[in-house]
Amino acid sequence: MASLKALKNRISSVKSTQKITKAMKMVAAANLRRAQQAAEAGRPYAERLNAVMASLASKVTIGPNSPKLLAGTGSDQKHLLVVATSERGLAGAFNTNIVRAARKQADDLIAQGKDVRFYLIGKKGRAVLQRLYPGKIVHQVDQSHIKNVAFTDALEVARDLTARFEAGEFDIAHLFFAKFQSALVQLPTQLQIIPVAIPANDTQLSTSSTSAAVEYEPDEESILAELLPRNIAIQLFRAMLENAASEQGSRMNAMDNATRNAGDMINRLSIQYNRTRQAAITTELVEIISGAEAL
Repeated sequence: MASLKALKNRISSVKSTQKITKAMKMVAAANLRRAQQAAEAGRPYAERLNAVMASLASKVTIGPNSPKLLAGTGSDQKHLLVVATSERGLAGAFNTNIVRAARKQADDLIAQGKDVRFYLIGKKGRAVLQRLYPGKIVHQVDQSHIKNVAFTDALEVARDLTARFEAGEFDIAHLFFAKFQSALVQLPTQLQIIPVAIPANDTQLSTSSTSAAVEYEPDEESILAELLPRNIAIQLFRAMLENAASEQGSRMNAMDNATRNAGDMINRLSIQYNRTRQAAITTELVEIISGAEAL
């Protein structure tokens, strides 16, 4: 049985931990509102642009003169999985869920005989992926210096990915991130960003557009050549914003659970401390009474 001093020290330690987790929860809650507003503000443009790109792509006959970001390389052998995680931990299952989704896709592609590589945004997914897929990580983007995500950060990554695609390092790029729904729910999401995904039928715009004929000026190919690189940057920016909100929401929930668990542990340790103290007092009383009777 633990001594009274050991129990008292442990209670003090858990109380200190509880103060830290409570403070982290309050900080995450304060950051969450701003991050959530930014993520929600970025969704309409990113979703609409992605739908427009799919609509334009479905109306274009892909040929030798088509932009490479639309036509692809003509092969689907080399896949690049762009895994966006956080730079910090203590965010519950936020990073784990994103990496799990990327691992599932990687395992499926490897089973089909495809060549899979990883491009990491953030460092929290590196340890697991490096252990399970040694030598498969081609690059890691350091975001430790970024306080608030800006479009220039996503643009820099988009340019690097485009250059690697043009150099023939991969045929298809898939983006993995967590879509923010609430502080309790963040959905791991997969999106093909290179080349643009062309749906079997153009249903993405059907709910919001009419059957009116649309004429493009200039032609669709020229518009696509201009918008394709920008679409990649926009989708990456949207993923970073969603991740920022999801990270804060997951951290707030995790720290709230940790604070409540610390409170439960303090209660259990306090009961154990009181019982141990009472047992010690009872033992001393028994010894005093026994000594008095002996006299």
